[in-house]
Amino acid sequence: MKTLHVAVGVIKNTYGQILISLRKPSLHQGGLWEFPGGKIESGETAQQALSRELNEELTITVLATTPLISIMHSYPDLTVQLHVFLVEQFSGEAKGNEGQAIKWVTANELKNYEFPAANQTIIMAAQLPSYYAILDDSEQTQHTTNLQHLLNQGIKLIQLRLKNASTEELSLFFKEAYSLCQKAGARLLINSSVNNAHTYALDGLHLSSKDLMSLSQRPSYLNSTAWLAASCHNLLELKHAQQIGVDFVVLAPVLKTKSHPDTPPLGWDQFTHLIAQTNLPTYALGGLVKANLPDAQKAGGQGISAIRAFLEP
Repeated sequence: MKTLHVAVGVIKNTYGQILISLRKPSLHQGGLWEFPGGKIESGETAQQALSRELNEELTITVLATTPLISIMHSYPDLTVQLHVFLVEQFSGEAKGNEGQAIKWVTANELKNYEFPAANQTIIMAAQLPSYYAILDDSEQTQHTTNLQHLLNQGIKLIQLRLKNASTEELSLFFKEAYSLCQKAGARLLINSSVNNAHTYALDGLHLSSKDLMSLSQRPSYLNSTAWLAASCHNLLELKHAQQIGVDFVVLAPVLKTKSHPDTPPLGWDQFTHLIAQTNLPTYALGGLVKANLPDAQKAGGQGISAIRAFLEP
């Protein structure tokens, strides 16, 4: 079956709203909402195709793009490869230049619209931030101080990995931490290695690779709005994560780490090779600093995950 290559734009305005448009009934997957874009013509790069399509469809001029994710999806009658870019810099006022309906919606509102199946991963990627911080036992200073430091940087996705805390300590800290995150508009995920993790997984659960491989399906106790993440180190784990319905993953170690100096790093080329074989938003983890974000995005990653990198002054 021939593969159709399509350039797609997740267009965000200055209010953080995302532009969606309604596919004409006569088109493949017609009558559904989509992220704007179109077919990559012969001789075009994905970025060139996206700029052309968005100008033709919406009368906007793309000024800059950031790679977001690449997705391969097979319908009964067609296989598509979606090359997705984040578009936050553009000029002009968007309008449905081809008569199509368009809407600006918040990331949380995307779930209220019916999209083609291939777009479901884009919806997840569109909601995820570039940074995923881990609050870990290995950092001995006050956890509340560290959490506040993360929130003060504007970090909106945090994993709580306090594996050595007692149930009483964790319960007390979690109430405070969850309240702080809610006030800051941040999501707090609980690592599965935490004692009684399922009782705290209000915003979501992050599976260790061991717990990931022990599951045959998505945990039934997670509510419909909770996110499920997982730690992966190889293709087997990545494919299993996709199979059981994990929303996003971290892949490690990308670079050499101080905590595991004897573990061979993947490197950026292997990172790209591995994540290209699944349709999962993937954070790069291991030996990275915030300045590595462009490297991760260029390699096809969602962004950077780290412990110490976000706690440095």
